[in-house]
Amino acid sequence: MLVKVYGSAVFGVEATTITVEVHMDKGIGYHLVGLPDNAIKESSYRIAAALKNNGFSLPGKKITINMAPADLRKEGSSYDLTLAMGILVGSDQIKAPEIERYIIMGELSLDGSLQPIRGALPIAIKAKEEGYKGFFLPIQNVKEAAIVSGLDVYGVENLKEIIDFFSGKGTLQPTVIDTRAEFYKTLDFPEFDFSDVRGQESIKRCMEIAAAGGHNIILIGPPGAGKTMLAKRVPSILPPMTLREALETTKIHSVAGKLKEVGLMNQRPFRSPHHTISNIILVNNVVIFFSNFALI
Repeated sequence: MLVKVYGSAVFGVEATTITVEVHMDKGIGYHLVGLPDNAIKESSYRIAAALKNNGFSLPGKKITINMAPADLRKEGSSYDLTLAMGILVGSDQIKAPEIERYIIMGELSLDGSLQPIRGALPIAIKAKEEGYKGFFLPIQNVKEAAIVSGLDVYGVENLKEIIDFFSGKGTLQPTVIDTRAEFYKTLDFPEFDFSDVRGQESIKRCMEIAAAGGHNIILIGPPGAGKTMLAKRVPSILPPMTLREALETTKIHSVAGKLKEVGLMNQRPFRSPHHTISNIILVNNVVIFFSNFALI
């Protein structure tokens, strides 16, 4: 029996839909093809344990799984849930006639619970563009994906929840977030405010001029002089981000796995690389636009 389940791969800050084809045949074996990396190849052990601990089993058949397009490198452990659902449907352990209408992503623990993934927001954006009905992902990532309107986003805590959903037994409901309300909620309340600075009149004046004109700033001084403290507060005197800028910034942090259950980012981020970083690493690997970032 051949079953198709859909996941997604993130390249840069854009997502590409991945078709996971699961074929069951006579014999014994587990064959995974389509340029998977080691984390994906090891998924069979996680899947077998997760299925066993939730009342199911890895079938004793010849299982061939293809991750298409086969010429794109697939990385990470976030395909565990996709593969597990394909195996369950392909082996007739569950019935899920509508599974092809959903994107399914998540890393499985041995007990069937789900670990957070990276790139949930660009995956959700791509799923909506391609007309999928919904997106299943770990509950830790549901807030960032749910800011995409027009897509049913389901936060899943464990394997049993998604199995019950497709079996018609569960009570899983999509998470709904008002994107504009989320954006404006803390827009005017930055974590670090420029008005907190006492004294330092000369450098404050310089920073105000730089912020107004979009100039770069270099701060030189001994430890404890207030360089980081001042730079950290520069975003509070920059113009507020637009909704489009907030979405782009959130996408970058989503891919980097830095959101930590936060939905839409509406404050300009501050990055503080270690003072021992070399000029070559800083210049060649970090592209910084002053309009979006404050950097010391």
